[in-house]
Amino acid sequence: MKKRRAALFDMDRTLLRVETASLYAQYQRRLGEADWSDMVKLAYWLAQYKFGVLDVTRVAEKVLVNIKGVSEISLAARCDDWFQNDVEHHIADAGRLAVKRHREAGDVCAIVTAASPYASRPLARILGIEHVVASPFEVDEKGYFTGRPVKPLNIGEGKVTRAKALLDSLDLQLHEAIFYTDSVQDLPLVEAVGEAVCVNPDPRLSRIAKKRGYRIEHW
Repeated sequence: MKKRRAALFDMDRTLLRVETASLYAQYQRRLGEADWSDMVKLAYWLAQYKFGVLDVTRVAEKVLVNIKGVSEISLAARCDDWFQNDVEHHIADAGRLAVKRHREAGDVCAIVTAASPYASRPLARILGIEHVVASPFEVDEKGYFTGRPVKPLNIGEGKVTRAKALLDSLDLQLHEAIFYTDSVQDLPLVEAVGEAVCVNPDPRLSRIAKKRGYRIEHW
């Protein structure tokens, strides 16, 4: 009998062909909630993220102030609508097939992303993925956001910590898992799993993958 293992998938530029942060900012701009200066700021942060020099925690703390006092239910509903209209058609066909193969093989699938649960759960539902490991926002006892992230954010070593916690709860081993990602920011998790697949890798991850012999795929 084949031993169960975990199949972990990054979301942006892996299962999706795009960055969801950019799509959400465009959505906010259509609603009049963001202007060009916000778009420029986001582009700057995404460039820093790509090159591994962004202080993600500091940026998250700045951004989350904007949703302080918003109900979790309303944000979840809003993200469901946004995903259906703006994101779903960006799901990579090869990503769908990879998830299907792992599910048919009996593997436990999880999205492991730096994005919020509200941005990633719609994708999990569409693809039939059982688990989501994301960067949660703090919610008070009445169900409203406090404007603070829950640390550690699901990035870098934080991804290792949170992914391992999930797999421990499922009696699975991180060192036996397979992980699909595009980003050098995910190198700690790439190095922690048994098999890494570099999907549409950024320049730094591409160099590392070629040097170490990681599989490279283009979705």
